[in-house]
Amino acid sequence: MISRSRTFRIAAALSVVAVAASACSGGGRQKTDDTTSGGGNAAGSSGYTIAFITHETPGDTFWDKVKNGAQQAAKDTGVTLKYSNDPEAPKQAVLIQNAVDSKVSGIATTLVTPDALAGSVKAATQAGIPVVGFNSGIDQYKKLGALMYFGSDETLAGTTAGKRLAEQGAKHPLCVIQQTGSVALEARCAGVKSSVPGTENIQVNGADDAAVTTTLQVKLAQDKSIDAIVTLGAPQALDAIKAKDQSGSQAKLVTFDLNQEAAQDIKDGKILFSIDQQPYVQGYMAVTSLYLYLKNGNDIGGGNAVLTGPSFVDQTNIDKILPFTKNNTR
Repeated sequence: MISRSRTFRIAAALSVVAVAASACSGGGRQKTDDTTSGGGNAAGSSGYTIAFITHETPGDTFWDKVKNGAQQAAKDTGVTLKYSNDPEAPKQAVLIQNAVDSKVSGIATTLVTPDALAGSVKAATQAGIPVVGFNSGIDQYKKLGALMYFGSDETLAGTTAGKRLAEQGAKHPLCVIQQTGSVALEARCAGVKSSVPGTENIQVNGADDAAVTTTLQVKLAQDKSIDAIVTLGAPQALDAIKAKDQSGSQAKLVTFDLNQEAAQDIKDGKILFSIDQQPYVQGYMAVTSLYLYLKNGNDIGGGNAVLTGPSFVDQTNIDKILPFTKNNTR
């Protein structure tokens, strides 16, 4: 028989355990700002601060996946993550320079406009701050001084996409570039054109979905010979669907990258396939590689870029991948 006083002590202890368990059910720690990581290891517990800098255009859901991967890596490694972005090359260069001036432990950055970023990346390397490239700049990262690179081979991705379109009988694809000067986007279209010589490029303002739809609608209405549309981002694919409906175009539609809506459109047959570069992996590996380099001197890739794509998503595998798009991890 257990005494009443002992019973009380047991009940009190169980009460404390229950409160602790309820606190852990939300991730174990109070949520922190998105830019500094949370959950997992405590932010800063590794002693490293990593600046994570992109050319994100506000509203582009692609970057949610990149950011989610980077934040998860920061949680797993105890890194303090400082996220910043600007789609304008000179302003992105300033963000890199700001990171150098604040003496961060490492910098992970997209290299979408290598010439414009070269000076600030050089300032980082001269200051002894390791730099890792991701997402854009696969052909330029070594020249700029970045130690490692994580992303898709965009020329290969474009060439492979073009071959698949050629197999579908496409003769005159329209390749939609949503950011002027992006070496990655230009490489994609060049790859498509290498497989389908009749490919035509068109420039649109990716920051304005209504303008993208209007521009494509006018083009499709004027030129009925366009038999395929290649968008280089999932938001632009959704704009292209509207443009097709409004112009009466029967052109096949393919896209680079995924979001939940585009994935559903693949399942529904509105988009033929997506060329996925797995942005979550890019964000995760960029942060993790810097952590390992700082902690152990590890070098990932053996002196070559680590490819995260191209990975093709179509109706043969969409059922498996669709649930992950809802979590912004694919």
